[in-house]
Amino acid sequence: MFVKSFGRNSINALAAIMLLTGVSATGVSGAMAQDAMAKGAMAQDTNTIVMKNFDFSPMMLTVKAGTTVTWKNLDGEPHTVVSPDGVFRSHALDQGDAFTFKFDKPGTYKYICSIHPRMRAAIIVQ
Repeated sequence: MFVKSFGRNSINALAAIMLLTGVSATGVSGAMAQDAMAKGAMAQDTNTIVMKNFDFSPMMLTVKAGTTVTWKNLDGEPHTVVSPDGVFRSHALDQGDAFTFKFDKPGTYKYICSIHPRMRAAIIVQ
C-alpha cells in the first residue's frame, strides 16, 4: 500500500537516505535496501571502465601502481582492450564480459578497441 501511495522511486530514495544516515530500515523492504547499497558500491568502484555506446568511460583514468583495472562491455557489440605497445590485450569481449589487468609500473598506457579503432583511452599509473 505504501508503494502505491508514494511510488517505487520515492521508496528507493528513502532507502538510500536511510542507509546513508544510519537510520533503521524498519518497514522498508530488505531488497530495496540491498539495491541501494549495490548501486552505491558500483558508483564507488573507480577502477572500472565501461564500454558503452562505442566509447570507453572514463576515457582517462589515473591509478596508483599495483592497481587492477577492470573493463566491462555494456554494448551489444563485441569490443577489445588493446595497448598498441603490447603490454595488455583482451580477447573479444561480448556484452557483459570483463577484462582485468594489474598495472605494476608507473607510466601512461594508451589503449584502443581493435575492432573499433576510434575507441581510444588511456590509463595513467603513478
